[in-house]
Amino acid sequence: MERIIIDRDASVAIEEYLEYRRIVGDDDGGRLFVPEEYEEYKRKVLPARLRNRLYVSCGVPGGIDCKLIGPETPCFCSHRYKQHQTDFEQVPEERPLALPCRVRGCRCASYLYVLQSGPQAARCRCKHSAQDHSEAPGHLCGKCSTCTGFHSPYTCGCGQPSSAHQTLVETREEREGRGRPVGRDVPYAAMGGLTGFSSLADGYLRLDPSGTGAHMPALGSRFEEACSVQTSDGAGSSGAECVEDWRSREDRDMAFFERRYQERLKMEKAAKQKASSSKAKTRSERSHRK
Repeated sequence: MERIIIDRDASVAIEEYLEYRRIVGDDDGGRLFVPEEYEEYKRKVLPARLRNRLYVSCGVPGGIDCKLIGPETPCFCSHRYKQHQTDFEQVPEERPLALPCRVRGCRCASYLYVLQSGPQAARCRCKHSAQDHSEAPGHLCGKCSTCTGFHSPYTCGCGQPSSAHQTLVETREEREGRGRPVGRDVPYAAMGGLTGFSSLADGYLRLDPSGTGAHMPALGSRFEEACSVQTSDGAGSSGAECVEDWRSREDRDMAFFERRYQERLKMEKAAKQKASSSKAKTRSERSHRK
């Protein structure tokens, strides 16, 4: 097996590219922005993205969020969430809020999540997959004439049938009004409903209702705070400064998790040593009795 070794400069360049891709997504049309274009993109897009982030989830109304949608989560049309319209300068007032697919030739009018049965999307009651159905409204099957539209008999892990689930797109205010978590403010595109590591798991398997995982420190709206900083001459922070400030705060958060992890390792090691010492003492006492 070949082992690839890269130096520190290459590692930094890779991290910067990954961050660029998470922020810009496909908005560069396949041609990387030059530094000036990248800074202009962040200056224009990040404030609106922060202000108008949309949270996307799938679940039974009034129940848990069975699936929190992220950038790579596939839609009924087979394209990813990040390939749909997710940024708005002004969020439309009509509901339900439509997020059309941006892939050329796709007729998907709005993002729609299909429950997964193992690694694959659940099938329709006509036995055909979602890919066999039209992505256009109505979702008629292209392989049989008796199907009146995609309807799956699959039962979710929450105990409710697929037909009872809905894909919900909501603003920060609407989500908070339902008592659901909104997580940290981040500059990345198409974050959807992701608010933490455990939000990647299905609802009935999630570690806690927040999706942030256990022992999450109170972070607040840190990215928003970074972008609201005013300089002495009254000018606001640049997009680059916002991202840099956010990254430094993220580093401190990761240091917190590392400390907690090391503390847990020490506690486990101490517990094992104590158990081993106790067993040795018991064996010694038994041998003396004999």
